[in-house]
Amino acid sequence: MSTSATEELPAVATRLFRGAVYAEADEKIWQSLVPLAPHVRDYVAVLGLELVLDEAEGYAFLRSKPGDDGDTLPRLVPRRQLTFNVSLLLALLRARLAEFDQQNSETRLILTEQEIIDMVSVFLPSSSNEARILDQLGSNIKKVVELGFLRRLRGQADTFEVARILKAYVDAQWLEELDSRLADYRSALADPSGRATDPIGRTGA
Repeated sequence: MSTSATEELPAVATRLFRGAVYAEADEKIWQSLVPLAPHVRDYVAVLGLELVLDEAEGYAFLRSKPGDDGDTLPRLVPRRQLTFNVSLLLALLRARLAEFDQQNSETRLILTEQEIIDMVSVFLPSSSNEARILDQLGSNIKKVVELGFLRRLRGQADTFEVARILKAYVDAQWLEELDSRLADYRSALADPSGRATDPIGRTGA
């Protein structure tokens, strides 16, 4: 490895420890990351982590190695339990992204807040308290933004881009079972006990 690469490697790894790196938003780091990817993998492997890099989609992030439950090393990438409604929103966004990719040659899926609300509303039980439901949906959208799966468009507070990194968290095998999973959602929402489960599980590694 060249001297310049040796100097760049810690900066690239440190940026990955802070969160996902995107080709468009983190252009300088991305340009260093791609050629350094094999060295980054070796660098983070000693910490029980692996690099997920998708050049075509333009994102990279770190996750714990599969099967590593932190028995020998502390977990550096935390798991985050999703609420049922946030999990439902992620499932529907992932399905919309798959549909978009099949029907369009463009890569950016843009949705307004109203389109997202309409997409989720068909799964929610009827309620006389519409204001409360809309407030909850707004909170769920905000949480998905915080998780990095939606990005607000600059200057357009109510318009979002669905981050393609979502494909890495909700994979193709999961998507193939979408119909049965959505049936589970409907069943859970109809459960009078309100004990809804989270079919997606947790984000993070």
